[in-house]
Amino acid sequence: MQNNIAIIPARIGSKRIKKKNIKLFNSRPIIEWAFIIAKKSKLFDKIILTSDSDKILKLGKKIGFDILVKRPKKYSSDFIGTAPVIKHAIQLLKKKINFDNVCCIYPCNPFIQVKDLKRSILKIKKNENNFIYLITNYSHPIERAFNINKSQKLD
Repeated sequence: MQNNIAIIPARIGSKRIKKKNIKLFNSRPIIEWAFIIAKKSKLFDKIILTSDSDKILKLGKKIGFDILVKRPKKYSSDFIGTAPVIKHAIQLLKKKINFDNVCCIYPCNPFIQVKDLKRSILKIKKNENNFIYLITNYSHPIERAFNINKSQKLD
């Protein structure tokens, strides 16, 4: 049986909405919603929180994350993508636990559903690629958008 882990990257320095990862949304800190869905899915052996913020990590401990990863500021700027953040966490986690698959769940995604996670895990197990992204149509911000070539197959 494969070991799956979920990593939720939550930095403190959001520019548009200050401290958005710990703001209350429907009476809970927004990062708690990602944790609840990951836990409810029963897909993950460990749910990990990675952050540059002691405040977020303290909240993560209270919420019940299995492992807390303090990440250096260099992995928390506006110019760092998700891949280096997750890679940093993976390198530290490899020394502590065994796992086969890693799922990154963004903390500001309170509407993600268990069925989305389950479909994603099935796809990654069938797929020859190393990773997949859940995507949707949206109108803005354009900085987060990408185009899909019509010759690309999307399932």
